[in-house]
Order: sequence, then structure tokens, then C-alpha cells
Amino acid sequence: MQLLNCPNGILNSNIYTNMPKTKVLITVKTYPSLSVKYDELVCTAGFREDGTWIRIYPVAFRKKTYGEQYEKYTWIEIDLEKNKSDFRPESYRPHSYESEIETIGKIDRKHWEERKKLVLNKVYDDLSELILEAHDEHICTSLAVFKPTKIVNFKIEEVAREWDKEKLVKLDAERLKKDMFKNEESPFKIVKKLPYKFSYVLEDTKGKKSTMMIEDWEIGQLYWNCLKKAKGDEKIACEKVKEKYFEFFVNKRDLYLFLGTTKQNHYVSKNPFVIIGVFYPPIGNEAKQVTLF
Repeated sequence: MQLLNCPNGILNSNIYTNMPKTKVLITVKTYPSLSVKYDELVCTAGFREDGTWIRIYPVAFRKKTYGEQYEKYTWIEIDLEKNKSDFRPESYRPHSYESEIETIGKIDRKHWEERKKLVLNKVYDDLSELILEAHDEHICTSLAVFKPTKIVNFKIEEVAREWDKEKLVKLDAERLKKDMFKNEESPFKIVKKLPYKFSYVLEDTKGKKSTMMIEDWEIGQLYWNCLKKAKGDEKIACEKVKEKYFEFFVNKRDLYLFLGTTKQNHYVSKNPFVIIGVFYPPIGNEAKQVTLF
């Protein structure tokens, strides 16, 4: 890697030459969270070509240009470096806030077998084993594919409907400073906070029962879409979300869960994992038919 002159020690994506980009198949996008520095952030994760996990954080996804925004199961290339502020081995970050993301392909829903070859290289079915790996400083697993033996229930719990007011005040103050410095007014609007928390109650291969929150962007967007179709009726919207995640995924698909830890809870929580995505290929012969046609 060759570095050009770097005034004041500030690195910028434009000063890197001959920097090899990392190719990642994106399989995870979490629902946006607030950030005073970046307004809001999305944790994205996926698989390298060899089937190993990688986390990309921070990414101000909704502030990227249309061409840089990507759907799940899109291959991207981006300049990455190890995130030194994050001890988890899978965690990387863009070289700079301005790092460009290039979309170079996609594995669409007609090719479930191709997706499975990358996604299902290592699958856990014992949650206790996975948690032990996470808590072991020599292993420190923080991303995993998990196959529940049984989905017992789908829980819907009402939560705070608005973002934390103190965070919003700090965020607005920081944004005002940036806009004054740039001499422009930012049109960016913070994403709406979900008023409900969605969770799976599941059992692993040893019968261990756990309740795990789903933080996938997909479930949040599904709720808002259903709410719009239901003309604002939250009860109907929640029923539609449950219909897809409990009745359809559990009964009509071969369901796997993408699990990830949060940095602050990784070593201190009895179960540091949350569900950051779902993988739901068709079952048996149906999968072959989808691939063929």
C-alpha cells in the first residue's frame, strides 16, 4: 500500500493508491440506529468469497448515492480496514467516510443453491456452544448462521415510539454545525423509530429455549409497508408481520437465522446474540424448481 502526503494526519479515500478492494456478498442490513457523528448508521454484514463472515461498520447507508446503495445478496467491492475500535475479529470499517461502494453483481432469488453454497458453510444448532465461542477471547465469534430446532413463538412487544430526546438534541446540534460549515441546509431526515419489538422464541438442538430479538432492516420495512396497506391500523400491520415471519418462514421455508453480537454486550451478556437477518430457502423439491425456473 502506498500512501501519499497526508496533511494533519487526516486520511481520505482519495489518498490511497493501488489499494485492493474487499469483495463481499451482503446478507445483513440492520434497522438504522442514531449516531451523533453520522446522523444514523446501519450495520451491514455478509460473506467473503471463501464463505467467511465480515461485518462492515459504520456505514451511513441512506446517505450513499443511489448507485452505492445495495440490496441483500448483492456483491459489493469496498476499501476496508480492520476496525481497531472493535475487538470482534469479523469487524471491519471503510477506510474513510467517503469510501465508495461499488455494486458488481447479485445472486437473485432464482439461484437459492448458489446462495446456500456461500451462506451455509458453517451452521450452528447448539446455542450454548456458540455462546461459549463468543465468550472465549481466543475465538470471539460474533457472527454466525444458526439453525433452530424449533420456533416456539413470535413475540410482538410495544416499545417507545420516539427516539431518545437527548440523542436527538445532540444530533441536531452537530448537524447544525456541519450545515453552517458547509453553508447549506441538509435535507436528510432521520428514519422513523419502530414502535414494536419483534422476537423469536426458539429451541436449539439440546432443547434450550431462548427469546431473541430480530433487528433486521427487512422486518422494520415490512412493518411500515403493512401499516401503509392497513391504512394506519397497527394491529393488522403486526398480524401481517407475524404471518410472514412465523407462519410462512417457519412452516413453508427452511429457516436459518443470522446472529450477531453487540459490542457492548459481547462478553457481559449471558446470550450476547440478536437476530440480524433470516435466510429462508425453499424446502426440498421446491428449491430445485425455483432454481430451474
